[in-house]
Amino acid sequence: MLSHHVLFWLKADTTEDQKAAFRKGLESLEKIETVTNFHVGTPAPIERAVVDITYTFSLVLFFEDLAGHDVYQVHELHKAFLEEFRILFEKVVIYDAQ
Repeated sequence: MLSHHVLFWLKADTTEDQKAAFRKGLESLEKIETVTNFHVGTPAPIERAVVDITYTFSLVLFFEDLAGHDVYQVHELHKAFLEEFRILFEKVVIYDAQ
């Protein structure tokens, strides 16, 4: 199993409508056939020194293996998401784990 966790920091001037569209774009990635589990979220209201709550959205995807992840990376839905929304990114951090 492989997890792909992406944290997105959107630009400060991103509107609420753009954030809603961005979330829908993230949710569209669940349709990629190699995704076995999926979660989109925003920072939980937990205030501890070790918890980072500065990001805007979190995306966590699970794949059976690296091959499933590789399919995701070149999938048309993933490419379309990046094409439409990368203009909103201020920062992106990815954690992949197996």
